[in-house]
Amino acid sequence: MKNKTVQQFVETYHLYEDDAIQQIQLQHRFSLVKAFNLQPGMRILEIGCGQGDTTMALAHIVGDSGFVKAIDIASGDYGAPMTLQEAHENIKKSPLGSRIEFQLETDFLSLDTTEQYDAIVFSHCSWYFHDEAQLLQYFEHTRSMTSQLCFAEWDTTYHTHEQSSHFFAVTILALFSQYVDNDGNIQAIFTKKHIQKLLKQANFTNCTLTEVDASYLQDGAWEQDYANSIQSEFSDAPPLIQTLLDALYDNMNTVQQPQSLNSFVIIAR
Repeated sequence: MKNKTVQQFVETYHLYEDDAIQQIQLQHRFSLVKAFNLQPGMRILEIGCGQGDTTMALAHIVGDSGFVKAIDIASGDYGAPMTLQEAHENIKKSPLGSRIEFQLETDFLSLDTTEQYDAIVFSHCSWYFHDEAQLLQYFEHTRSMTSQLCFAEWDTTYHTHEQSSHFFAVTILALFSQYVDNDGNIQAIFTKKHIQKLLKQANFTNCTLTEVDASYLQDGAWEQDYANSIQSEFSDAPPLIQTLLDALYDNMNTVQQPQSLNSFVIIAR
C-alpha cells in the first residue's frame, strides 16, 4: 500500500509519479525530516544533498515561506541512473523549485559563516567523508552558522538476520575504499557513538538520539550486489584482510532477501 504522505506529495508536486523505487526512498526521507522536528518557515542548509531526495522532503516541510539551500561537493555529471544535475533540474521545474537553491561543486568549509540558518542538515552523507578529522571540521563550521544540527545516517546496529547483510556489505565497501581508490558512496563508516563524540568536540552540548525504521528500503540489496561485484578487486589486500573478507562475504551471502539497516537521527544544539 502506497504511503499517504508520499502519495499526497507526488500528486501535489507531480514528481516521480511513475517511479515506485523513488517513492519508497521518499517515504524514508519524510520519516527522517519528521524526526528532525523542523517547522514551516525555517531557513535550512542541507550538506551533501546528492540527487535531492531529502531536499524535497525538507522543502515540503518548510513550505512556501521557508527556504532550503542544498549543496554538494560533487559535480553535476555525478550519479546514476540519473545525474545530480538531471535530478535537480527535474525538482526545480516542480512547484517546489522556488523554495530550493541547489549549489554543486561547493565545499561547505568555504561558505560564508555570516549567513545564518535555522538548521543545518546532514542526511546520509557522512560515509562519503574519508576520516573523522574532515567530518569534525564540518561540524565545527556548522556551529558558527546555526544553533541546530540535524544528522541522519545508517545505524550499524542491526536487529535481524536480514539486516546483517547490509552491515557486512558496507563493511566490505569501507575496506574497499581503504585498498582501492574509488568515488563510491562509502569511504568510511561512522557509528552513532562516533558522531556523538565529534558533535561534543564541536561544542554541541545537547544531543537527542532516535531511530528510524529503514528496513523496507532497497539499499541493503543494492549494497550487497555492489559488494559482490567488486570482490575480485581486493587482490592486492594483505593476507589477513583477505581472510577477514572471506568471512564477511560468507556471512553477507547467507542472506537471500536482505533488508536495509535502520537509520539513526541526532538533533544537536
